[in-house]
Amino acid sequence: MITRNFFLFLSQNKFVKKRAVRWGPKLGTKQVIAGESIKEAMETVAKLNEQGLVCTVDHLGEFVYNREEAIAAAEMCVQTLEAIAEAKVDSNLSLKLTSLGLDVDRNLCRDNMVKILNTAKKYNNFVRIDMEDYSHLDATLDLLHELRRTFDNVGTAIQAYLFRAEKDLRDLKGVNLRLIKGAYKESPDVAYQKQDEVDRNYINIIKIHLLNGSYAAIATHDHRVIEEIKAFAKEHRIPKKQFEFQMLYGFRTELQKEIADEGYKMRIYVPFGEDWYGYFMRRLAERPQNIRFAVQGLFSKK
Repeated sequence: MITRNFFLFLSQNKFVKKRAVRWGPKLGTKQVIAGESIKEAMETVAKLNEQGLVCTVDHLGEFVYNREEAIAAAEMCVQTLEAIAEAKVDSNLSLKLTSLGLDVDRNLCRDNMVKILNTAKKYNNFVRIDMEDYSHLDATLDLLHELRRTFDNVGTAIQAYLFRAEKDLRDLKGVNLRLIKGAYKESPDVAYQKQDEVDRNYINIIKIHLLNGSYAAIATHDHRVIEEIKAFAKEHRIPKKQFEFQMLYGFRTELQKEIADEGYKMRIYVPFGEDWYGYFMRRLAERPQNIRFAVQGLFSKK
């Protein structure tokens, strides 16, 4: 728990971030981040597609505090959707509302999302709104509900460590949701603190969403969860086309391929861009074994 809290603290520390950027390559970021440019991201996605894996790409960036940065981030999302179409690769788009100005002006953020979703609709693509920390939860869900009155090609994520996860999930019946355990440090007032409690609720919301007939993107590297959901789906005759598994680029690559080879849709979350710091630190916080990437990189002689 100390290690997890430490890396979550670092993920939001601007002082450390400024000094860490130059260490990115040696910290092992290249193993889990698909370069800085759209071109590099598309090359990575194409290689994953060749292995039978589909993708969702995310231009890294969050906590934008001015209109110019928010508009630039939205334009990058539009360019990414256009690049996906031009490259003819199989990939969705993931994004964070804070990168589009949620903390600046809600209307600005909404207008940016409308522009992005219109572009996605043009290319018959889907956009996933990543869920952020608890302070942004209500604003994210409110905007999602507003957008879905016009667009059906947008969904979000539900975090199982939150007490309210099941209620939010039921309110979003029929929506394509990514179901995750949760990657931020939250108060005991709103979130489970013990891993076994989070795990139980995670399995619970997955099963509820599947039984509701809704599409579930099951985002986990936990092979025990994956096997339980496979068995559950077979028992309840839930077709493979109603769900997919998702994993992060660079993690458990052999398992990713095994799942795809079994005929399940396996989607890889492919991040790219210069603003890698917060994302990378949260990955270290999530799983202690991820830390070896950073340690090996720092002490590499290459």
